[in-house]
Amino acid sequence: MTTFLIILLVLLMGLTLFSLIRGVVAFLKTTKIDLETGQGETATDMQLLQNKMMFNRIKYQALAVVVVVILLAATR
Repeated sequence: MTTFLIILLVLLMGLTLFSLIRGVVAFLKTTKIDLETGQGETATDMQLLQNKMMFNRIKYQALAVVVVVILLAATR
């Protein structure tokens, strides 16, 4: 059981990092497009992707915390 939870924790940490990087890249692309066009009034596809990735990051972080709590409770 502990091995499974550790593997799950590492997977969730990887997904968190992936979502963070993807969200930052989307943010940088949005900023570059806004600077080049001079427009920034509407939500573009990149901004929507950025929001989605940041929400995913929070979700994966919360799940990782739950796994850590379960690990701590299981090792007592």
